[in-house]
Amino acid sequence: MPWNECKPMDERLRFIARLLEGEKMAPLCREFGISRVTGYKIFDRYKDSGLDGLNDRSRAPYRQANKLPFQIERTILGIKKQHPTWGARKIRDKLLRQYRMLKPPAISTVHAALDRNGLVTPKKRRRHKAQGTTLIGANSPNGLWCADYKGEFMLGNHEYCYPLTISDYRSRYLITCEGLPSTRSDFAFSIFERAFKDFGLPHAIRTDNGVPFASGNALFGLTKLSVWWLRLGIQLQRIKPGHPEQNGRHERMHLTLKKEATKPAAFNFLQQQERFDDFIGVYNHERPHQALGGACPGDLYTPSPRIYERPGEPEYPYHDRAVRVTRCGRICIGRRKINLSSVFAGQTIGIREVDDQIWLVSFLEYDLGYFDQERDRVEPGPSPFMPDKLLTMCPEQGVNHVTG
Repeated sequence: MPWNECKPMDERLRFIARLLEGEKMAPLCREFGISRVTGYKIFDRYKDSGLDGLNDRSRAPYRQANKLPFQIERTILGIKKQHPTWGARKIRDKLLRQYRMLKPPAISTVHAALDRNGLVTPKKRRRHKAQGTTLIGANSPNGLWCADYKGEFMLGNHEYCYPLTISDYRSRYLITCEGLPSTRSDFAFSIFERAFKDFGLPHAIRTDNGVPFASGNALFGLTKLSVWWLRLGIQLQRIKPGHPEQNGRHERMHLTLKKEATKPAAFNFLQQQERFDDFIGVYNHERPHQALGGACPGDLYTPSPRIYERPGEPEYPYHDRAVRVTRCGRICIGRRKINLSSVFAGQTIGIREVDDQIWLVSFLEYDLGYFDQERDRVEPGPSPFMPDKLLTMCPEQGVNHVTG
């Protein structure tokens, strides 16, 4: 098969297959146009992880329910103001008596609107919500990692390369730069898992709002990748759309990467990855960094003490029950199938009745939304991730501050 018809995973598989057939490393590396260091690295990864992560998986988007029209929400809030002790059910009945021409909103939708506006009094048994991680952790290595895709570019064999990069915020250490054929999340899972195994877990990860880090169609913009991070105890940080300067340190590294490792581009993925690996070595251990007082990132960075381990099943001692979400993103209770989101497929969530036949759905310490006995979907509550309160860095002053 000619090179221009190969994908990067196909190239690695062909390379490994010929090694397993008994061919020598040195001549095989010359034929593929890579160094023996890169050849042994590919072979070591195969021996460590096998073919895990190479299979395609469905990433069908989940369509979120329509937002409640602001006129109806304003009317709901007005009724609540007149009758402070009324719950969602009574307010909905009052709404239907006054405006018979309206399509009736679900009780859970009314309850979610009240919650968004701070008009729901939590019951005593409601557990304390965990506070989000502050940027204090970024004063030391692994307090915050930054991740992004450097803009795609074309290789010599006319394949597009999408470099996924991860760096440490405090030390500016470049943890990985991996050339990928697309931004699909199954590739990203493999790269992040390798980084976690090699460097441990960070306290938080900052990204933009693009795939596979975030999704405009899913609940709170979550993806399977970000849900996995939450399971590992990693806090989410997202920059505001259209504000790449909020990830300025990482973007500045991309400029250097572009000049020194992509112009001109290599012929194929293996050769381009060798350039990336060489760049990582120079960037981390040879290139003095002005913002670090002339030190190199490798002089400051140390791996995280938080070891990567597969997370155990979450427990919900303060909820009525724990339920595993189906592969299609539904909560099954008896014969009922309640739509949540496919990004939670296979995850265990907690359910608790918070009002008369209104149930709260939680994932870990995050309250996601509500459902009732009438509508078979979860109505999103207030965002538990507070995207308007992300901690960012001021590019002009070089200090940490809160945006909002």
